[in-house]
Amino acid sequence: MSERLADYSLQKKIVQGRNGGLHKIGLIGAGSLGQEIIRCICRQGIEVVFIDRTEELLVQIMESIDRQLDETINKWGITDSEKRAILSRIEGSTDFNAIRDCDLIIETIHRKGRGTSVSDRKEVFRKLEAIIDTKTVIASNNATLMISDLASALNHPERAVGFNFITPVSKVGIVEVIRGLDTNDVSFDFAIRFIKMLDKRPITLNESIGNISTRLIVTLINEACEVLMEGVASINCIDDTMKLGYGLQLGPFELADRVGLDKVQKWMDNLYFEYSEQKFKPSPILKRLVRANHLGRKVGKGFYKYEKNKIISQAITTTDYI
Repeated sequence: MSERLADYSLQKKIVQGRNGGLHKIGLIGAGSLGQEIIRCICRQGIEVVFIDRTEELLVQIMESIDRQLDETINKWGITDSEKRAILSRIEGSTDFNAIRDCDLIIETIHRKGRGTSVSDRKEVFRKLEAIIDTKTVIASNNATLMISDLASALNHPERAVGFNFITPVSKVGIVEVIRGLDTNDVSFDFAIRFIKMLDKRPITLNESIGNISTRLIVTLINEACEVLMEGVASINCIDDTMKLGYGLQLGPFELADRVGLDKVQKWMDNLYFEYSEQKFKPSPILKRLVRANHLGRKVGKGFYKYEKNKIISQAITTTDYI
């Protein structure tokens, strides 16, 4: 019976931390996705300590999380008292020592510009291992990197696992949990149980650049761009076909705008570099928008134009590219 309960995460205790359970999570880099992950964790009653570069950034991040929680209240997602409880579980710091006693550390840094962030992430892993307990699991949240590559910076690479939280974290019911070449069963099982605690289904896989979700979604976005360039249909019609015809939450262009077109292009660049397959080569439309800094929802313009994070019109038409 206990094994059955564990399968459904009804047994909330995780046998891993130094005190026999999971009480506090450390998070390195609290960008937009990092903030979504923080909110998701804290709603389950777990404390989070996040690390970022400057005191000014810490203030901005807390203000951003506060606004996001207010938006959730306005949509009847949580109450005022639940918001206060969530905020009470969040602490920010510029000092890595603040996460010394965490049971799990999640690295979520994001490098702006082209190229990968492998060297930056390895440096984070080295800093972490110098201060945390030998049993503490270190996770990297990323879409197109190999966890084994990052774990090579560790003296104990068996403790490293990969996560891929998909935005919007609050609505997506799965998280990819990635096993590296050296990841041991204890660390991998702990990561799976942690994801279950968040009321999400862990999708377990062996490491592969792009995992499952990123490899499939970038090819969909690229093909949608191709259909647009051929003058087959408008952005709206392509998105509506995939949403209403196949049940997607977002159409390919809406999804690209939400993720950020610069991030989507980076994913494609990394996948194309690894596999040298045409399906991963960024579409000319995507590259043109990124060069113009039309990066999607976060700047108010991408494939669509936005006001207060809501679509008001298409930003480009079929005739722009034929």
